[in-house]
Amino acid sequence: MDSDRRIASVDEIPDESTFLFTVNETETQEDREAILVHTDGDVAAWLNYCQHYTHIKLDKGSGAPMRDGEVVCANHGAYFDCESGLCTFGPCEGAYLNGLDIAVDDGAVYLTDDDYAFVGAGAPKSDPADLSSKSNMEF
Repeated sequence: MDSDRRIASVDEIPDESTFLFTVNETETQEDREAILVHTDGDVAAWLNYCQHYTHIKLDKGSGAPMRDGEVVCANHGAYFDCESGLCTFGPCEGAYLNGLDIAVDDGAVYLTDDDYAFVGAGAPKSDPADLSSKSNMEF
């Protein structure tokens, strides 16, 4: 496997939370956040955005909450199945998280999705000048 596409070791992924990393979308050249989760004996990767309001992140930097094999959106209470990405409960029930292609080889997780390039572990580095309110309040 290509070492430039190595995300993390399987041991670095918390059992009861998520592992946050950054990818660059090749078409738009935009950095996007993604998460790794343990599934039933495997690992899955999803873009780190709730499907109710897609600017809301599941993992805010310290791991997303999980319950019974599902990632929980702390903002909306939506539950997403770790294996399929299906929202099983909440305001976006029936929607799916956007998945990334990965492979596990020799205890490490690699990004194999040609639509994305691996940037690094954690959230993207932000420019303070780019900060703006992204409230989900409606008036």
